[in-house]
Amino acid sequence: MTNQLDRKIAVVLSGCGHTDGTEITEAVSTLIALSEVGAQYQCFAPDVGNSLEMSKRIARGNVQPIDKLRSQDFDGVVFPGGYGAAKVLSNFAEAGAGGKVLPEVSRVIKEFHNDAKPIGVICIAPSLVALTLGKEGVELTIGNDEATAAVIKKTGARHTSCPVDDYVSDRDHKVLSAPAYMYDNAKPFEVYTGIRKMILELVEMA
Repeated sequence: MTNQLDRKIAVVLSGCGHTDGTEITEAVSTLIALSEVGAQYQCFAPDVGNSLEMSKRIARGNVQPIDKLRSQDFDGVVFPGGYGAAKVLSNFAEAGAGGKVLPEVSRVIKEFHNDAKPIGVICIAPSLVALTLGKEGVELTIGNDEATAAVIKKTGARHTSCPVDDYVSDRDHKVLSAPAYMYDNAKPFEVYTGIRKMILELVEMA
């Protein structure tokens, strides 16, 4: 496999645990897949509540505040899922298509997008891109959840159904999305398989 040591990928977390932070299996799958291809990574999290401190449990303490994250320092960015994406990084869980993304998160997404660098989003995290870039018609997936897909479409984003062990690539907008635990009964290996496929293209795209 081609070594991608020259690729630096930012990973944005929102805490530790799927009910109010980052889904742990999705985050660890992301880090394993990145390390498998030799990409360097750095984790970030918002310094709100205890999100930053809790995120350190996943990244073995090495997490920086998201306000230090700049597109110019990285080749791509990944947002694992978990309800923290919809409760901490945004208020999508409460406000749906009318929701707002945390200003620093919105800035990061726009910076990477404007710099034509790939953005990977997992599980419910595609809502962050939908709320930020939906009017551009970006293509996303949250699996086969029709109710959530309908809300995603209200932002202007396009939704494509996708099985748990796969991902959707919008090469025009350089946005990649994997459904992961949007399938509640998914097996960890299925989640990892979809995320790994997404990461391989993201690093290649970077």
